[in-house]
Amino acid sequence: MAAAVKMVRKSFDSPEETRPFEQGKGKLELVNADTGPVGRATFEPGWRWSEHVKPIAKTNSCQGAHMGYVVSGRMKVVMDDGSQEEFGTGDLMIVPPGHDAWVVGGDRCVVVDWQGIADYAKR
Repeated sequence: MAAAVKMVRKSFDSPEETRPFEQGKGKLELVNADTGPVGRATFEPGWRWSEHVKPIAKTNSCQGAHMGYVVSGRMKVVMDDGSQEEFGTGDLMIVPPGHDAWVVGGDRCVVVDWQGIADYAKR
């Protein structure tokens, strides 16, 4: 007989970990699930990976693979090979390693990410 699966409730209003980005340009809030961490990233206007996370990651481009849902705002992602895409509210984004990204426009961008955030912006 299979073990009973329990319901789990987590809230980003009380995350288990918060990782701030450089220069106060946002943060990553994490909750842990059995399948791994889930993150809510808040990127403030003017945020750019190469300026506000690169000093933490110490890599030339973001090496995380991301699968996330854009809750609000807009983000442009440019891959190391030059290909690019802009994601906005309501979009599912699947982004492989090797990219830069930045907030487009004057609104904050909020993304819930299920992949690639375990070590994202980890000091």
